Amino acid sequence: MDDSEQSIEEMITQKDVFQIKANKLKKTRDDLHDKSKRMADERDELTARIRELRNKISTHRKTRDEFNERVKHAKEERNTLITTHSEVKKTLRSLEREKLMNTGVNLNLLKQNLRKLENEQMTQILSPQKEKKLIEAIAGLHNQIKKQEEMLRTDPKLKEAIEEEKILRKKIEKLHESMAKLAKRAQEEHESMIEHVKTLDNLGKKANELQETIVMTKIEADKVHKDFIEHVNNIHELERIISESEKKKYKEKKLADVTSAQKEANDIFEKFKRGEKLSTEDLMILQKAGLI
Repeated sequence: MDDSEQSIEEMITQKDVFQIKANKLKKTRDDLHDKSKRMADERDELTARIRELRNKISTHRKTRDEFNERVKHAKEERNTLITTHSEVKKTLRSLEREKLMNTGVNLNLLKQNLRKLENEQMTQILSPQKEKKLIEAIAGLHNQIKKQEEMLRTDPKLKEAIEEEKILRKKIEKLHESMAKLAKRAQEEHESMIEHVKTLDNLGKKANELQETIVMTKIEADKVHKDFIEHVNNIHELERIISESEKKKYKEKKLADVTSAQKEANDIFEKFKRGEKLSTEDLMILQKAGLI
């Protein structure tokens, strides 16, 4: 085997090595692209969930603020009623004092005396006679207080004031209950919003990490692709060189064959010129070479 044949075989071997490496690089590049695509799909899913969470957070915030605004209005209304209620109570106490002054009876003093006697009954050990007198005194105070309160309730102005105070008190209690319910709903919306915000933060971090990994994977895929293209170019260059070498080898062989045939024809022609006997094959060689 001559040097040119050895060289071509070496180039063919090298081309095969490059082809094997190129195939591996192509697979690695495609695997990286597939990995990048899967991560991009996961990132897009996270982005969609993040968008959905942001909408939910916005809804919860809006609802919470609406409840808080209703609490604020209810509180303002309640405070106004409390002020009115305080004024009505002042008026009521003033009317009671005025009415009691006219009767000469101090209702508060009666109630204080009643509490004192009831306490004495519960805390002291008395003789039957003293306990009987104490019970009679307590009953007497109860009757006086009841009579005075009944008199107050039947007074038109006091009755109107008492009714107004009762209505205002109920309205205040109702508003207070409403405020508590609204505040509870606002707190629930706030807690739901905070929970979604925490989830959003976690998903955001995961999406950012995925994006960073996607970028690094694409960079790696680009490097592998560049290496792949370099090997493909080397393969094409070797194919070009091998093709040119084979054409050159073919031409050289053809030229060598022509030269050998011409030399043989010249030798036969010399024999012909010397008058030597030629065979039919010799004549055909001379004819082919154009010598006869």
